[in-house]
Amino acid sequence: MIVVDLSAVSMSRPDRPLLSDVSLTVSTGERIGVVGINGTGKSTLLRVVAGLEPPERGTVRRGAGARISLLDQGGDLPDTTALAAVGEGWEAEAALTRLGLGELFDRPVQQLSGGQRKRVALARSLLNPADLLILDEPTNHLDVDGIEWLEAELKRFRGAVLLVTHDRHVLDRVTNRIVELDRGRAYVHQGGYASYLDAKAEREAQTARAEDVRRNLARSELAWLRRGAPARTRKPKARIAAATQTVQSRAPGAARGAALDLHIAGTPRLGDTVIELRGVSAGYPDPAARGTVRSVLDRVDLALDPDERLGIIGLNGAGKSTLLDVLAGRLAPTAGAVVTGPTVRLGYWDQLGQDLDPALRPVDVVAGPARRPDWSDEAFLERFWFDKDNAWAPVGTLSGGERRRLQLVATLAQRPNVLLLDEPTNDLDLDTLRVLEDFLEEWPGALVVVSHDRAFLERTVTDVIIVDGSGSATRRPGGLSRWLADRAAAAVPGATPPSAKSGTAKSGTAKPGPGRHPTGKAAPAKSQSGGKPSASTLRHRLRDTEKELATLTRKRDGLNSRLEEAGAAADIAALARIGTELAEVTAAIEAVEERWLELAAESESG
Repeated sequence: MIVVDLSAVSMSRPDRPLLSDVSLTVSTGERIGVVGINGTGKSTLLRVVAGLEPPERGTVRRGAGARISLLDQGGDLPDTTALAAVGEGWEAEAALTRLGLGELFDRPVQQLSGGQRKRVALARSLLNPADLLILDEPTNHLDVDGIEWLEAELKRFRGAVLLVTHDRHVLDRVTNRIVELDRGRAYVHQGGYASYLDAKAEREAQTARAEDVRRNLARSELAWLRRGAPARTRKPKARIAAATQTVQSRAPGAARGAALDLHIAGTPRLGDTVIELRGVSAGYPDPAARGTVRSVLDRVDLALDPDERLGIIGLNGAGKSTLLDVLAGRLAPTAGAVVTGPTVRLGYWDQLGQDLDPALRPVDVVAGPARRPDWSDEAFLERFWFDKDNAWAPVGTLSGGERRRLQLVATLAQRPNVLLLDEPTNDLDLDTLRVLEDFLEEWPGALVVVSHDRAFLERTVTDVIIVDGSGSATRRPGGLSRWLADRAAAAVPGATPPSAKSGTAKSGTAKPGPGRHPTGKAAPAKSQSGGKPSASTLRHRLRDTEKELATLTRKRDGLNSRLEEAGAAADIAALARIGTELAEVTAAIEAVEERWLELAAESESG
């Protein structure tokens, strides 16, 4: 059954068009993901489909009696308790419990945090009987368990789903169609996230080939037009007009300018001591019992390396942001000590991007309160995909993703050598996420990330700390995927978790791991003749091997493309030359993969 049908819909903003002649049909059983860079109109499209905004042009038809449930960015809720806002019965209680709100049934909505309200709104949308479920960034503020529960609920839902999300795992596991918004146009791709990437790459390749053809034709037509004036008088006018149009036409420009460049020169070098927590306990005043402190962390020991890549994960409310606040010096511990090295320059990218003063301009944010903004601030912002209009426009006119990116700009402008990131993927588009991941791979400082984005954690961290809500914080080597595998194995009776097989110790606090001194600092690497390298050295080698493997893989993909072109052109000499080079690169990839497996096994056996 067709639930909603859009025909030639157009929408615009005062400074730019958003949607141009977009047509889309949503039928029962479909799972459609909407992607595109910030500001392309994703949320606008959802609101048009939901009937909250009428199209400026075009037609929106809805099936007779079609019921639509919407979760938008605002997440508006009635002035009731959390449970009453969702509904009655065990289903409402179960949904709130799975979203980490089991203790807040009777809490008034107005007393909830922004993230808690968003989860209540999500539960309300999921339980509202509907033929079409529209979700705008539903994974924001969800922990890993909540995201996995949401995936299961969406798979069970019998109606149609239309969602905007930056979570690549959700896109790949839930959706069967992707709608990509790009400069007003909508491109529909069959399949999930991986299929969308393949189709987008092919479309861009076809555009590049078409532009090459146009340029070659333009050169020949220009030579024809430039022949002597007597000859021109005898040329057909239609041919002259066609030639002129070919010469003057241009391929559509990129949606964004040059590649996003997050690197800022002058990152200070870190000394041996970065940040250390020694028997730290911390908490917040308990609103239910005045004069008491609700303990969140209990006697936690943690020492960051100069090249740390650490993720913090756990259920909502378990204490992840509390741990980050203690590391940043924003929250004083109730017991224990925090030691910060003298060379540390801290950058904290928290979740307060939406709280930037809406009257300020991006150039004001970058310049800071001590001076007036000038052209250098405008040029600096241009590197971060803020054009001149956006750089001098009020922050309140920016999209959520643009404000989030602006906060990242302000953080990096401080030239930190220790980065603390609290839910960095919220509201960022997929292009910005991939650039941020590439930047963090090469960034020469210590990194600590609180995130529930599984793809982001897999790319950026090597160890994770599990904050379980009981006060403990357990350091686990191997990153998120290793921890998830251990947890899945532990849920099977009689199974042995992979970490137990490899001898990884478990503890109640973030105690020093293999290859570390009792203080938590990285132990010096042993020589090849003197024994096994330290855990820190192994992590370095693993990251270097992964980078080498990525480089070789890109080279192999390029050679495969050249091989196809040579085959189409029947160029025997090129086929032989490229084939030989491809064989060498393939052999190199196999050797690097073997080296990576050896290093991974050595790391796990530590």
